[in-house]
Amino acid sequence: MSIPRANYDPRRVCVNPCPNFTPGFGKHKRTVGVYLAGALFAIANWTFFDAAILSAHAKPPHETEPVLVHVTFVDWVPGICSLLGMLVVNLIDKDRVRGEDGFGDSRAVWRARLLLFISFALMAGGLAGSISILILKYILNDYPEMYKYYGYCNVSQNVGLMLSAVVLWISQSSSGEYEYSLTI
Repeated sequence: MSIPRANYDPRRVCVNPCPNFTPGFGKHKRTVGVYLAGALFAIANWTFFDAAILSAHAKPPHETEPVLVHVTFVDWVPGICSLLGMLVVNLIDKDRVRGEDGFGDSRAVWRARLLLFISFALMAGGLAGSISILILKYILNDYPEMYKYYGYCNVSQNVGLMLSAVVLWISQSSSGEYEYSLTI
């Protein structure tokens, strides 16, 4: 093996360990992460709601022309998938995914990991769906730039929801200010 034996842990999956992110927030890093995830969630949904409201009140550039495109239910589906994936990711018990705390049932760890995979697949599917809608509905039909904004907002909503889920997962997995490590 290329790793020194002292640093080798047989439970590790990757050869190179993940870096330890401690940006200097000290004991408040969990709280900062939760607030940051909430801000990302709010900004993501706000951008899409802005596009939906703008679409509902859209006026054509000239009164003789109709409005070319509106935000419809098809545009909402990727955001709903990402939102469901985000909710499921954050409902999963992190200790069960890691297999810690001596859960007697090994199938519980497997089910938790499967549910985590499905929820991340929902978020990835929402992102892929929003990119597909942007390309197929807004870009290929060669609408003016003001209508392409609806597709850009859809993609930014899904990216924001995915980032929010990742930030919340990482911040909730870190040790909080109320956890104590007692070693003898």
